[in-house]
Amino acid sequence: MIVAPEKLLLAAPRGYCAGVDRAVQTVERALELHGAPVYVRKEIVHNKHVVEQLRARGAVFVDQETEVPEGATVVFSAHGVAPSVHANAAERGLETIDATCPLVTKVHVEAKKFALDGYTIVLIGHAGHEEVEGTMGEAPEHIVLVETEEDVARLEVPDPEKIAYISQTTLSVDETRTIINRLRERFPSIVGPRTDDICYATTNRQLAVKQLARQCDLVLVIGSRNSSNSNRLVEVARECGAESYLIDNEAEVREEWLEGMRVVGITSGASAPEDLVQRLVAYFRDRGTEDISELEVVQEDVRFMLPKTIRQALAARA
Repeated sequence: MIVAPEKLLLAAPRGYCAGVDRAVQTVERALELHGAPVYVRKEIVHNKHVVEQLRARGAVFVDQETEVPEGATVVFSAHGVAPSVHANAAERGLETIDATCPLVTKVHVEAKKFALDGYTIVLIGHAGHEEVEGTMGEAPEHIVLVETEEDVARLEVPDPEKIAYISQTTLSVDETRTIINRLRERFPSIVGPRTDDICYATTNRQLAVKQLARQCDLVLVIGSRNSSNSNRLVEVARECGAESYLIDNEAEVREEWLEGMRVVGITSGASAPEDLVQRLVAYFRDRGTEDISELEVVQEDVRFMLPKTIRQALAARA
């Protein structure tokens, strides 16, 4: 007996954010302009389907810029890189195209500014994440990483009057707010960025999932395992009382998840392409689910221009 939910509810907004769209387009345009291979440092965005598609078109993904042949073209991923990476690339004569999300660049600028003013900078983020590594590389002697409230409790700084905080752009909005509140309790003089570091897309997708989860028995989040914002969507859905799982595509849906589930919600992380959502919808249509609707919570109209190097090369070719 095939189990089919009565209703499918799709979160809006979901999927690609402006920074991811810009980064993926950057690699596509670089391939058009320069031909294959175009080297990409790390995964351009944290989604294995996107990476596989670009690899098939001639992108070569490497862990470090030192693996790129001298004089070749290399694209830096949406997550940003440390200044040392730019220096290494220049030394090797690489033609660099920086696809860092402008909202990540904003955090780098904040880090440099606070460091220049002599602050100890508390970076709220996940150890080992590429965005965190890039940001910390801006001022390694000034930045300390905290991941939890417990980290805040243990934190010792040289001057409690001269402390600032910044954060990774893809964190849980609620959890980060709690950590910032704890920092303010411990260090009343702490200062922060003028506007939130958590990006609009992360915030909007979590807001949509909160409303989705309240109306669903099960929430399926499409995204890759190494996608920070996708993992946060699963956590947010569970906190709101729905069962939730992270899947890369429709082939990962398990029968036992669907038992007794009347309403199933679907969303996708900021680096997951929309065709994966439509494949999942088709999977449920094939099982007999006919009631399919969208739950629009916020409208998004953010667009970022392609990197200057790409725009100039396209203009020269026109």
